Amino acid sequence: MPGVLSGPCPRILPALEIRAHRPDNTGAFDDHDETRGVQMLIGRCLCEAAHWTMEGDPGPVTACNCSLCRRYGALWAYDYEADGEGRGDGGGRIGLHGPTRAFTRRGSGTPSLEIRFCPTCACVLCWRGLQVGQDGRRRMAVNVRLAPPEAVAHLPIDHFDGLDTFDDLPRDGRCVRDLWF
Repeated sequence: MPGVLSGPCPRILPALEIRAHRPDNTGAFDDHDETRGVQMLIGRCLCEAAHWTMEGDPGPVTACNCSLCRRYGALWAYDYEADGEGRGDGGGRIGLHGPTRAFTRRGSGTPSLEIRFCPTCACVLCWRGLQVGQDGRRRMAVNVRLAPPEAVAHLPIDHFDGLDTFDDLPRDGRCVRDLWF
């Protein structure tokens, strides 16, 4: 679609690849699903063996400069883990599907998260908190770079200084499309 990856970041733009997920577990996606009516963003690894789903609007995404995130080049959208079938019944909107392996960084105290990646093509799908919160939910973030560019191009980027200050930085007006190339 011409123009999707150019121009200023709009505040609201419907994502072309956000679709409703059918609850029959067929893996099929439709533009409209009358049984649930839930919008779903999907990010797939290169070999398509694994993917994540996120219900609803992901909101702004985060670019972090910590030693791990800058090496992966990921842009993160946050929420909580859904139940084992990717539904929001587990208190969250993020589902992880297909085979994945985990990497847990060592050497800086007790690890708080794991990085989930495809064991075949090595794409980083998400990070997942190792502890469940007091509310019974587990924090997760998905790598939106695995979603179709036209589905996430409009999302604003928040910058986080995970390397030095551990502070949120002021928003500079850029969106995902500004960091694709």
